[in-house]
Amino acid sequence: MSRPHTHSPGTDPRDIVITVAAPGGVDQLRVTPRDPQAPGAGEVRLRHQAIGVNFVDTYHRRGLYPLAGGVPGVEGVGVIEALGKGVAGLAVGQRVAYAGTAGGYASTRLLPADRALPLPDAVSSRDAAASLLRGLTTQMLLTATHAVGADTVLLVSAAAGGLGIMVTCWARQLGARVIGTTSTAEKAALARHHGADAVIIGRDADVAAEVASLTGGRGVDYAIDGVGGDALPRFIAATRAGGTVASIGQAGGPVPVEAADGLARDRGVTFTRPSILARLADIGIYHVAATEVLAQLARGLTADIGGSYPLAEAAQAHAALEAGRTTGALLLPP
Repeated sequence: MSRPHTHSPGTDPRDIVITVAAPGGVDQLRVTPRDPQAPGAGEVRLRHQAIGVNFVDTYHRRGLYPLAGGVPGVEGVGVIEALGKGVAGLAVGQRVAYAGTAGGYASTRLLPADRALPLPDAVSSRDAAASLLRGLTTQMLLTATHAVGADTVLLVSAAAGGLGIMVTCWARQLGARVIGTTSTAEKAALARHHGADAVIIGRDADVAAEVASLTGGRGVDYAIDGVGGDALPRFIAATRAGGTVASIGQAGGPVPVEAADGLARDRGVTFTRPSILARLADIGIYHVAATEVLAQLARGLTADIGGSYPLAEAAQAHAALEAGRTTGALLLPP
């Protein structure tokens, strides 16, 4: 009988998993001891070195998106410590990253082997855990959703956040002009540091009027809104006829889809809601896009790491993220 190929690191009494007891607030996150699990056929077991925190984790916790298995976290980096039957091309002791597969808030986790991405030596574990999903999202937004180039004027929400910084830096590489939005002057300074050409400050700012002033009345070609709520109509109003608006989150409240559709039609704007998790479910797209993103990371394009919390304090990380008290990307070191 074939057994998994394993490394025997010894069970660490500090090994834990974070589960969602029921949809709701941060008080629904539970910290539970868990021994490492034996990988099944086609799986590997990772011991995490760094775990990324993303807004989708808060949506999973709140029940806005389904969460299979009850463990949030869709991005991380770890060292393989066990191989399941039939796994080829990977080795115990190898450092790999993954994105798009829930179950990451744990000291160790099982991962389908075809989701494991060997990391180049030039990319640190922290940078990869903070940047891979954001890089994949950026690659989707700037290529598949709307082809961004030197003639593009781009509007980016939360431009001092982990995704906003990544989008800004990558779009500037492509020659685009980037206008960001932030809630405070301090965050605006960070957005400018990472390449934003102009920043609109304040949650209640008249985005359409300020964009009109910055673009000679034309509006932006492409707007990316990760805030939702009442921010989305402002982004649509700031977009020129024939432009595109991508809604990719609802940190500021539910997305008013019907109203947004109507406003976009009235303005002659294309309104779209691309899903990075749905896109990454296609294993072919996942590997092609990840190859491009890892090459970008190896060249130094990474999300700014704004802070880290011990894995056991995931609830505090969620609270800070949802309250807008963070900049850049957050990590959970196990």
